[in-house]
Amino acid sequence: MNNRADLHTHTTASDGMFPPETNVRLAKEAGLAAIAITDHDTIAGIPEALRAGDVYGMVVVPGVELSTWTGDKDIHILGYGYALDDARWLERLQSLRQTRNRRNERILANLERLGMPITPEELAAAAGKTERKDKSVGRPHIAQAMLDKGYVSDLREAFDRWLGEGLPAYERQSQLSSVEAISWIQQAGGTAIIAHPGLYGDDAAVLALLDGGADGLEAFHSEHHPDEERRYAEWAALRGKLATGGSDFHGIKDGRAYHGAIGSRTVEAGIVQLFGRSLR
Repeated sequence: MNNRADLHTHTTASDGMFPPETNVRLAKEAGLAAIAITDHDTIAGIPEALRAGDVYGMVVVPGVELSTWTGDKDIHILGYGYALDDARWLERLQSLRQTRNRRNERILANLERLGMPITPEELAAAAGKTERKDKSVGRPHIAQAMLDKGYVSDLREAFDRWLGEGLPAYERQSQLSSVEAISWIQQAGGTAIIAHPGLYGDDAAVLALLDGGADGLEAFHSEHHPDEERRYAEWAALRGKLATGGSDFHGIKDGRAYHGAIGSRTVEAGIVQLFGRSLR
């Protein structure tokens, strides 16, 4: 495993359960050579992760996961190796978080109409939000607030009955197109990857993005079937594009990792050199 990399993990900077330092430590314990931090619409966790990488002797790849749209499909785009100090990039990420916050407000208004009021303070508590302005708060935190108030019996019920796409409390988040998101990442010096293509049920949309500017796709993912992983890896190879992979780790609840444990999906660690990171 010491030549492997997990390129998709989340932390408390967005909707993960553990701080960046813990993800890096878990990657070390899993015998990995490298880990990427890919929080939603924010890079707030990257500095802590980089410091932890120095402590644990781990290669840390700065990443991000952007929520975008292609047609009527909610498609996520992963970014790696962008310039951490690119002012325009940082402003764009801030605009996405502001859009996310406005969506949260609409969802809370929907829940109040449905007889399940949640105050902004209760949402902040569920998110573990500090005074930091660069933390990304989203539906998983709203689901946690619903659970905390006894409106649902578990987080899955919150999504399956209320917060999932097309359900009574749902609100569409971003108008950012997938093509524009790919451009944003590349303009910041980064590499743009289509996240977990098997979750969209729309191979035509994935292929259009792969042929239309994306640098690759996430072939290996905790929710992908082995046949899907082979197909996506072949798509990338035929086009000279990258096939990446990662666990999409969000944390551990009731002894179970969601989506998968760190290191459960990996790729050769040498790929991180394409993102400007040197193997130790």
